[in-house]
Amino acid sequence: MALDGIRMPDGCYADGTWELNVLVTDLNRDVPLRVTGEVHIGGVMLKLVEKLDMKKDWSDHALWWEKKKTWLLKTHWTLDKYGVQADAKLMFTPQHKVLRLQLPNMKMVKVKVNFSDRVFKAVSDISKTFNIRHPEELSLLRKPKDPTKKKKRKTDEKDQGEDEALELEGPLITPGSGSDVLYIGPSKGSIYSSPGLYSKTMTPTYDSRDGSPLSPTSAWFGDSPLSEGNPSVLAVSQPITSPDILAQLFKPQSLLDKAKINKGWLDSSRSLMEQDVKDNEVLLLRFKYYSFFDLNPKYDAVRINQLFEQAKWSILLEEIECTEEEMMMFAALQYHINKLSIMSSENHMNNSEKEVDEVDAALSDLEITLEGGKTSTILGDITSIPELADHLKVFKPKKLTLKGYKPYWCTFKDTSISCCKSKDESHGPPAHQMNLRGCEVTPDVNISSQKFNIKLLIPVAEGMNEIWLRCDNISARILEAHQNVAQMSLIEAKMRFIQAWQSLPEFGITHFIARFQGSKKDDLIGIAYNRLIRMDSSTGDAIKTWRFSNMKQWNVNWEIKMVTVEFADEVRLSFICGDIDCKVVHEFIGGYIFLSTRAKDQNESLDEDMFFKLTSGWM
Repeated sequence: MALDGIRMPDGCYADGTWELNVLVTDLNRDVPLRVTGEVHIGGVMLKLVEKLDMKKDWSDHALWWEKKKTWLLKTHWTLDKYGVQADAKLMFTPQHKVLRLQLPNMKMVKVKVNFSDRVFKAVSDISKTFNIRHPEELSLLRKPKDPTKKKKRKTDEKDQGEDEALELEGPLITPGSGSDVLYIGPSKGSIYSSPGLYSKTMTPTYDSRDGSPLSPTSAWFGDSPLSEGNPSVLAVSQPITSPDILAQLFKPQSLLDKAKINKGWLDSSRSLMEQDVKDNEVLLLRFKYYSFFDLNPKYDAVRINQLFEQAKWSILLEEIECTEEEMMMFAALQYHINKLSIMSSENHMNNSEKEVDEVDAALSDLEITLEGGKTSTILGDITSIPELADHLKVFKPKKLTLKGYKPYWCTFKDTSISCCKSKDESHGPPAHQMNLRGCEVTPDVNISSQKFNIKLLIPVAEGMNEIWLRCDNISARILEAHQNVAQMSLIEAKMRFIQAWQSLPEFGITHFIARFQGSKKDDLIGIAYNRLIRMDSSTGDAIKTWRFSNMKQWNVNWEIKMVTVEFADEVRLSFICGDIDCKVVHEFIGGYIFLSTRAKDQNESLDEDMFFKLTSGWM
């Protein structure tokens, strides 16, 4: 015993013990412990708590090894088995930390998440809290950086700017007792706790008459937030009231920008701490896999609304392209959804029938204003060649001319524009016809000054003819298209929006920068729910497509970051991932294989082990 305090040259004590320093993050204080390599992790934590001698609940704390990026969670393992020696710097820190999440509807929430769980499990817990079924379809994404915006000088200014940019109008707040979810309100520093939103019995949160979410008033201020029929505020779409919001958000300008965004997906098989996620960091919760299983209005009010919101923002931010006719359809659906959402939020159920009557009357007045402009366009038919017709003003600039724009009824079909003096004359021969094949189109739009012009340079034998088209606005056409969806319920309109989104040619393709074996330049690899696509990085054109149904196997060479996929009719497809971890690409392929198997078997229960075998390269 006399030799206990004698320290040897190697740092160990004469009795075989050595000093281990542990940083207690709650106290920001290093605590030295005398241990041996045979002490198990549970014993280390017990010694630490006894030495601190504080009345505090330490049950959520665990040891984190920063250098190795490892949680020491197996309390029966010894320090020797983990490889912990005297030079190790361990942290005694809570496993549950605050995470700021931007939901698909762009709202910000604060939620406590287990930073020691795999991301897959953390997302599952978050989804359970928000009453979202099938959490395997979602994951966490790091916020993309906008290269056009300058960096803030001060950290606090940067964080404040992020909150202001990400947070939209309308409160997401509620009074109540403490819980694991915190909502950031519209006022700076305004944070309120909310009750949990998950119902173990999967109680329907819909109106039995039309399938729409019930009014959120009772959910936030009622006696029992989890009682039958009370919805989540996350199930109600909140309209955008300021055009400045779109200007604050990052818009990918090219396919390369989209590919750079996708490198931010977190690894589902590792914990948040292992991937350098910090306490109070901002992450994006998004639907990662575009394969949606069993969308049921009875149980999926939140899930359907968040899917609608992700679809809406992908169109508004031009992440996915659509034609002008499709744009009008999406705008009409969005207008209808916003209208019904406001009604649902502001009124009680017993006033709903009266409100519908008022909306019908307003729409009838609108129809009269638009001169009875009913359209025969079938909403579900978005694959046909579009035909556009509207009143436009046409101007052909000439030198020394004083003549202005002339009004015409213009019809655009195929590659020509036919101009008639009135709509009634559109069935006969046009007064003027312009062939647009090979023409140059330049938009001249200024929303603030209500300027909506299109400049055309049309090739002719003598050179180029310049024609200007002027639109009064696009609002009337959207309201006219709204007549097709005016009778839909809220949930039907959201489902139709999602279905139309899924019908777009570019739907569900996730892009990554890749260099294929034998190629000297970078291309793009597009991963969809049923296929792989090699794409030209400059034009976005598909070079070759491979179906998952024809795939035999795939593997990864982790040293050189090469993914190899073998198909039944080809030898192999090999490519090296660019500036991303090939694990992200590998997880997308495995995830879609898993989801396709789930849908084929109609299996609602999640086989988590099978998911990780497919996405982690264990098979």
